[in-house]
Amino acid sequence: MAEGHGISIPEACRELGDEAEFVHPADLADHLENLSLEKQVCALRHMPTEDAAEALAELEGSVAVDVLENLDADVAAQIIAEMEPDDAADVLDELDEEHRDVLLGKLTREDSEELRNLLNFDPDSAAGVMNTELILLEENMTADEAITHIRSEMEDKESPYYAYVVDKNDKLVGVLSLRDLMLARPGTIVGDAVSGQSVVSVPYDMDKGEVANLLSHYNYLAMPVVDYEGHIMGVVTYDDIMDIMHEEASADMLGMVGADPEESVDTPWKESVRKRLPWLVVNMVNSALSASVVYMFEGAIAQMAALAVLMPMVANQAGNTGQQALAVMIRQLATDRFETKKAWMAVLREAKIGLVTGLFMAMLALCGAWGFTGNPLVGMVMAGALLCDMMLGAVAGGSIPLIFRALGRDPAQASSIFLTTITDGAGFFIFLGLATMFLF
Repeated sequence: MAEGHGISIPEACRELGDEAEFVHPADLADHLENLSLEKQVCALRHMPTEDAAEALAELEGSVAVDVLENLDADVAAQIIAEMEPDDAADVLDELDEEHRDVLLGKLTREDSEELRNLLNFDPDSAAGVMNTELILLEENMTADEAITHIRSEMEDKESPYYAYVVDKNDKLVGVLSLRDLMLARPGTIVGDAVSGQSVVSVPYDMDKGEVANLLSHYNYLAMPVVDYEGHIMGVVTYDDIMDIMHEEASADMLGMVGADPEESVDTPWKESVRKRLPWLVVNMVNSALSASVVYMFEGAIAQMAALAVLMPMVANQAGNTGQQALAVMIRQLATDRFETKKAWMAVLREAKIGLVTGLFMAMLALCGAWGFTGNPLVGMVMAGALLCDMMLGAVAGGSIPLIFRALGRDPAQASSIFLTTITDGAGFFIFLGLATMFLF
């Protein structure tokens, strides 16, 4: 949408929403998400189809699905037809199959086939997020012919940052930026301009997270997607990559605490209960293990009540140390393809950090516990337990994501729950064990 072009809630729906004019579809989408479903449907039904398509593409997935399901099928199909293919496929993929087929049946044959092809790909793959509307140049074109061709095609393309040079079999042989074409001398053959060029592309089945990392690494605005024969299929653009990286970060954050990566405030509460409950049960079992460790030393706690006061401090400090290591490792796994040797060297690094920070905190704990109880042995027990548990927390925080990855699981999935079990159980055992050994 061109800057300065205002979008407003239609006159017919003014009583249903704010009368403010929105500069960008994203602003309109934010406004619509705060309205009731009835108001959302009314607004999209009455605004120009192009504006409705752009706003729908910016809506949260669950909101867009609810709106489409409540719009008249003919109106919904018109909006879908106006959307960029990758955005339309994302929305349609969330609909139930019967409703999706109804909408696809109302599109032109060409649009319907294009969207069905996109829907056949794994939504988490490069092909699942690619845009099929791109500018192709034949390698025997001159620069002037290419510019004329681009001018005629540009209006219908979402992001014409690059032109893709293909041979007669539609195999990708080179990429030209619009700047390169504008600076090319008249009569230059585009095939010659890309001769010897090393084209960076991704296979259609590459995971979208890896595509995001590659595009970010090379600082490209778009990444071409090819099949295994080198035929170009589409492009993944930087705006899609930003969405992917946001989704990956959100999924990691939710997964660490055992919540479903797809969950949001719009998820039905019963579904959230179903998804969260199993991990809460696992956490309860893990907590019971930690409690059993405390029960083993109930005699020592009964003889010195100060142990019950100091004991949670050890586990809490170690847990925080582990969470720091866990966050760093998960972030690294999400943004870089980690080699096994480098990954375990990173664990060793966390162990060194745990040792140094543990020594510093152990000295503080020694002074604090000694001053609190008046017994230097209690301070020494506290210091020793804290040092050991902080080192264990750092190693566990760095190792758990790697172990999960080796088992073929999401490195972030419920990692925080297992880390807490280790630091709590081990912290209680080390502290109370040392107390029993040296104080009684």
